[in-house]
Amino acid sequence: MIEAYRLAIAQLRDPRFRRPLWIGIALSVALLFVIYAFVLLLVQLLIPGALFLPITGQVQGLGSLFSFGSILYLLGLSVFLMVPVASVFTGLYLNDVADTVEAEHYRGLDPRNSVPFRESANDAMRYFGLLVALNVLGMGVFAVSNGWGLILLWLVNGFLLSREYFTMIARRRHAPDAARALQKSHMFRLWLPGIVLAAGLSVPVLNLVMPLVGAAVFTHMYHRLYKPVPSPDL
Repeated sequence: MIEAYRLAIAQLRDPRFRRPLWIGIALSVALLFVIYAFVLLLVQLLIPGALFLPITGQVQGLGSLFSFGSILYLLGLSVFLMVPVASVFTGLYLNDVADTVEAEHYRGLDPRNSVPFRESANDAMRYFGLLVALNVLGMGVFAVSNGWGLILLWLVNGFLLSREYFTMIARRRHAPDAARALQKSHMFRLWLPGIVLAAGLSVPVLNLVMPLVGAAVFTHMYHRLYKPVPSPDL
């Protein structure tokens, strides 16, 4: 795991990473604003009138979306909201990241499967709703648990993210059922890298690059865990 993260972070300097990196950051910021706008809309519906919060003062529905204080709260909420954003990222640019990693570190591989974009997007969105609900709930648990709720979220998010990232990486070279079976057979070895990814996604600003790092890490994990059985000599 440590080596996978070291290689993934080192490759951030690769020019081939620049396009998915900057597009990923832009999409992450945009998705954060969309989810945050939804949260403000709920505030507006559930708490009529203005809500007064520390530091920022008055927050009044969507009209506060682009205020300075609102940006500060967006950074704080990104501790919880970047996990579902990372889930969406896997369906959009995971193949580009994995291709770049394999071109650098695993040359000579057979051509990968051509996974339809619709399949990748559907797989990503399947986790998105669950992760949004889980992490919005986690905000409340965090508020009443003296911070221990965040550790619980790392454990749960780490499991879900490791399952999603690894399965989608494996799908590039296996049938869907085989990819899921491979993930299940290494479930516990993949959980710790997933927890590290979930923890990184809870650090404001750093979490903007963590979806790309996660895709690279689980590409390395796949190639370290999958040992193809050689064909018998005829």
